[in-house]
Amino acid sequence: MAKFLVLAVALLAVSSCSAFHRIIGGQEATIEQYPSIVQVEFSNLLGTTWSQSCAANILNVLYVLSAAHCFEGTTYSPRLRRIRSGTATRNNGGAINYIEREINHPEYRVAARFDADITVVRLVTPFVYSLQVQQGVIVYQDATIPDGLEVVHAGWGTTVVGDSSTMSPVLLDTIIYTVNNNLCRERYLTLPNPGFVTANMICAGLLDVGGRDACQGDSGGPLYYRNILVGVVSWGHGCANETFPGVSTNVASYTNWIRGYCCLI
Repeated sequence: MAKFLVLAVALLAVSSCSAFHRIIGGQEATIEQYPSIVQVEFSNLLGTTWSQSCAANILNVLYVLSAAHCFEGTTYSPRLRRIRSGTATRNNGGAINYIEREINHPEYRVAARFDADITVVRLVTPFVYSLQVQQGVIVYQDATIPDGLEVVHAGWGTTVVGDSSTMSPVLLDTIIYTVNNNLCRERYLTLPNPGFVTANMICAGLLDVGGRDACQGDSGGPLYYRNILVGVVSWGHGCANETFPGVSTNVASYTNWIRGYCCLI
């Protein structure tokens, strides 16, 4: 029998698969409901235009957790990313923190294209905690996430599949359910250009129904179980697909690695 998730680790406050994954079928949420979620804004090469394109999760006052694919690329530089915290409104309000550096997991893309799609990001200046800005709680190392568990995505991503003009102006959330990892892997292997689902991933959606999911612009954001961060939005086939659930990085595979970087550097 699967071991149910009953514990969590709080980090110390002092110490064809779409690349930019995706909230479909969501409802409006407040930042006070999810004070550990932040926007990751991307800039043009000149640093003159900024727009939210990913999300991240507050680990402590100097570190956030996100998806590695949000912090890579031929033109990537830390100066072309920044964090907006403390606001439910996309690209507006809250506070801005700039990035010192990212630490993408060393096994990212080794076993599979999106395996170990996780990064710890250090900020130049610390967060100032408030009711709208709080550190999150992450799942303990090697916790087993059972099938059929009710989980939540939150973010500012597109609300219509394939239409980047539908990025949500406000924070949305949606309830979905975890899907058996082996079943998810088998389904993805039927695609002409399949993505490979590993043990370091969590699949979640409304299986054989569809209609709810994270979507483009939600990458790096949270998959919550009772406000415990169990997943980081990573990849999938389309959005809210009834056959192919969305896939998040399984945080429990990397908790010790995360704690080592965010609390010791």
